[in-house]
Amino acid sequence: MSGPISDAKSAPADRETTGPFDESEVSGVRPYVDLGSLKLIPREGLNLRLEVEEGSGRVVAVAMDFLGSTLQVQAFASTRSQGLWHEVRAQLTEQISTQGGLVEDALSELGPELLCKVPALVDGKQVFQEVRFIGVDGPRWFLRGVIAGPAATNPEQGARLVELFRDIVVVRGQQPMPPRELMPLKVPEQAAGIAPTQR
Repeated sequence: MSGPISDAKSAPADRETTGPFDESEVSGVRPYVDLGSLKLIPREGLNLRLEVEEGSGRVVAVAMDFLGSTLQVQAFASTRSQGLWHEVRAQLTEQISTQGGLVEDALSELGPELLCKVPALVDGKQVFQEVRFIGVDGPRWFLRGVIAGPAATNPEQGARLVELFRDIVVVRGQQPMPPRELMPLKVPEQAAGIAPTQR
């Protein structure tokens, strides 16, 4: 990307009605799994994994395994007026390109996204893993998703994982947080079947 990077917010025009939602935009009627800064709707066949930082024990991401693919999500603090997704995309592009990966800009119902081939080691062999980075700027938060598995390249399966992403409710809270800070996640009270994984 050349020229100055925009700090405008990037979100679908129907975000407030179709998601991902801010806590202020939903009623408390639906049964959510409460993970602190994120609330998810449980559904048949969906397995949740919490990614835990080694050493600190802090939950740093939520991975949703669904229909043979994975959607990993993280929420970050931002400001009312500025978005993070344009800047984050530029950083991801640079990072993945430096590692020898391939990055392609794409556009979907969520707005701009990245289709990437990221170098990875599988059984000691260097392979390229196909992943799709999606992101949406909300009021005072930014939600990033990484789709891996068949849904990264299969439009029909990808649509099912985007649906999961759009069902997420972000709970920003009132506490002041610097932009780009990872919003806190917690192990839910109904934690049966939710496995923490070290990273």
